[in-house]
Amino acid sequence: MRDLFRFLYRIRNALLFVVLIALSFALLSSGNAHHRAAAISSSNEAVATIFQWRKEITDYANLKEVNRRLAEENADWRNRHSSSYTPVEDLYVRINDTIHRQEYSVITAKVVNSTWHKQKNFLTLDKGATGGVHADMGVVGSDGIVGVVREVSPHFASVISVLSPDIKHSVQVRRTGHFGLLYWNTNDPRTASVIDIAKHARVQVGDTVETRGGDRIFPAGVLVGVVTEVNVQPGSNYHEILIELAEDMTRSTFVYVVKDLQRAERDTLEQAHQVP
Repeated sequence: MRDLFRFLYRIRNALLFVVLIALSFALLSSGNAHHRAAAISSSNEAVATIFQWRKEITDYANLKEVNRRLAEENADWRNRHSSSYTPVEDLYVRINDTIHRQEYSVITAKVVNSTWHKQKNFLTLDKGATGGVHADMGVVGSDGIVGVVREVSPHFASVISVLSPDIKHSVQVRRTGHFGLLYWNTNDPRTASVIDIAKHARVQVGDTVETRGGDRIFPAGVLVGVVTEVNVQPGSNYHEILIELAEDMTRSTFVYVVKDLQRAERDTLEQAHQVP
């Protein structure tokens, strides 16, 4: 306390100056209507600025919760989207109407760890077996495909990224319907190759590449990327196609794990026909 008094005594001249300035402004504003209005306007602007700063800080602090809610809303939208449904056929008559059966659903998850600069890249999600995630489920982001679940624990899942040469996804050119495989051999997190598309296919720069859906991992029609280069080497029967990936793999936060609702039925049927 003694040190405080000593400090105040040392700055007594500065404190006296501040008090006199404040008193002068108070007398000026109280004795003149114009100055009083200007002072009130300035104080209102200052208070408004402070409130605006506080609102911006609060909004920034709430971004995590906002992103979580948006991800859940997007998951609900994807569950309702037509790509998650398949037409229902009656035993005798095919109904060509709006009646569909849901074939896929999605589970919201957050990326807690990921790589994009290695030769083989992966992601770790904060959802595991207790959240309904299991191996060989597809993972998509807000703009395109992300990868495939490799292993799960009760609360986490490891995902093989599309930025890995260990997996090849079945894709097709939306405009022509020609299909091939997505293969990451560019060592660039922004691009990948599409292989095994015959050279007679009229693939053009700007064509959209999407999932084919035959692998039962991703629904058909999920965006993969856009063609940026098309080449044919002499003596080759296939295009060399370079695409720009739709999903930015260097900044994935919330993703959606795709669940095939008919997989258990299909797997049971296929296992029954396996030869011992």
